[in-house]
Amino acid sequence: MNTDRAKRLPQVVILGFPNVGKSTLFNRLLGKKKALVHSLPGMTRDRVVSPCTLHGKKFELVDTGGFLDSLSESLSSKVKEKAWEAAQTADLVLYLLDGKRDLLPAEEELYLSLKKLGKPILVVVNKIDVESQRYAAGDSYRLGEDRIFFVSAEHRINLDELEEAIADTLPAEAEAPGGAVEPLPLKIAIIGRINVGKSSLANRLCGEERFIVSEIPGTTRDSSDVPIWKGDRPFLLIDTAGIRKLVRVSDERESAGVIKAKKNIPLADVLCLVLDAAEFPTRQDAAVARLAYESGKPLVIVLNKWDLVREDAVPLARVKDIVFRRLDFISYAPLLTVSALTGKRVTQILDLAEKVYQNGLKRIGTSSLNKFLMDVQKTSSPLSKAKKRFKIKYMTQKGVLPPTFVLFAGSRTAFAPAYEKHFTQVMREKFGLWGTPIKLILRSS
Repeated sequence: MNTDRAKRLPQVVILGFPNVGKSTLFNRLLGKKKALVHSLPGMTRDRVVSPCTLHGKKFELVDTGGFLDSLSESLSSKVKEKAWEAAQTADLVLYLLDGKRDLLPAEEELYLSLKKLGKPILVVVNKIDVESQRYAAGDSYRLGEDRIFFVSAEHRINLDELEEAIADTLPAEAEAPGGAVEPLPLKIAIIGRINVGKSSLANRLCGEERFIVSEIPGTTRDSSDVPIWKGDRPFLLIDTAGIRKLVRVSDERESAGVIKAKKNIPLADVLCLVLDAAEFPTRQDAAVARLAYESGKPLVIVLNKWDLVREDAVPLARVKDIVFRRLDFISYAPLLTVSALTGKRVTQILDLAEKVYQNGLKRIGTSSLNKFLMDVQKTSSPLSKAKKRFKIKYMTQKGVLPPTFVLFAGSRTAFAPAYEKHFTQVMREKFGLWGTPIKLILRSS
């Protein structure tokens, strides 16, 4: 898997201490709410990356965690490590300070360390809501920069000047070879309850320790987008916060992460539901699976931590039987056993995601559908919720993602749930619609 393309967008990385407004600035420059923003410090832990365009310049904008986090010393060091890694790969650093307090000695030390990297740096003093506050924040000139940008990210004050400076500092955009247009990436959201190994799996797919991995539940709060390539096929990987009922979440910041994860499900092209091979499927697994099903998105089920299972003692057929007996409503999805720890079969996730996505895009001709309809009604007549047999006159496809079909009957009625399940299963086998929900709409003719 090739994760380092010759044509890489330049990266603009926002760095600074906690609660200086990095995520607010990130969202403002991006023009949408991508990073979580909260009054409590320490919201962002992983890097949050998103494509951005300012004044015709395309680049990747990167939000990072703060360089201090009092919640956990071990987690704090990992957050700082990820932020520092982002600085080392940056083409431009936006060093953000808090204009409502004095410059900290530690911030001066960090600035000097950043200067040693030899990267272009723009010093930005945030939270300057009125002109008088600009003079109170004058000690930021101790850093020795000739030009400092005084802004209010929250109220979008003086951001135009900063945006122009970012565009001017970035290198000119390179032309794609032969003027070729790169295909749009397939967006894969990695979803699941907490501590099933979503971030470890994302790291393995990225080929680097891109996301923080910790035994602390709820480590991933934000949802981070990472572009990766397999051959010439681009993918956009979304690592989401663990989903669980909010009544069980004691940390207010983690609650925000749960809400964000749920919001990201509709934004993906394909969902990758991660289960833990050591404990599956739990009630929470079922709740997340239900969200996936209701979204109508193509789905891949990944059973992680398979390295902990003796394959000779636990037949795969038995595992599938357990999973789909408890999660029968997503039995259409392919199941893949992987190990994020060893990397076994992890890259097959991308192949499966591509396959189920294409299945979700399938269009079936009306003549083929009605031949199928005639055959299926010969063997099993449609059954209504009222337990009455009826006949479907014809059917046609209305849409894709999910494949949606309109069936016309003599009178308004609805399938019995068991018959609808049978009908969609036979359709799936006939037309290869694996990995995607099928939507049926009954109408009276």
